[in-house]
Amino acid sequence: MIMLAVLAVLIFFMFRNSRKRQKDAAELQTQVVPGAKVMTNSGLYGTILSIDEEENEVLLESTPGTVLALHRQTIARVVTPVAAAATPDAADSAIDDAAPEFGERIEGAGTEPGTESGEADGSTDKKSND
Repeated sequence: MIMLAVLAVLIFFMFRNSRKRQKDAAELQTQVVPGAKVMTNSGLYGTILSIDEEENEVLLESTPGTVLALHRQTIARVVTPVAAAATPDAADSAIDDAAPEFGERIEGAGTEPGTESGEADGSTDKKSND
């Protein structure tokens, strides 16, 4: 009985995943239009110049003057521009106020620059011969 339940759950998830993949593929195909910036499966970025529906061929301009003819299915995703930080000065000040990384030395935190710990106050780590 348990085996049948596990099998039913597996089949349910297989159908669910295939529907999700089909939905994502259909959404990608609607976004693939001339002028869209895309990335191919091999990691090549470019702008679509034209699409030939009958041959499933896409003309992709990778650099100005370089046009590549690719199969339509090699388009992996449509690239959307990433919004830059609204105030870069605020991001810089947040970094300055952050705690030091593990093992990072802080200038003026109990020791003088250029000295090892313990040398500034005259103490040593050697055992006394008493």
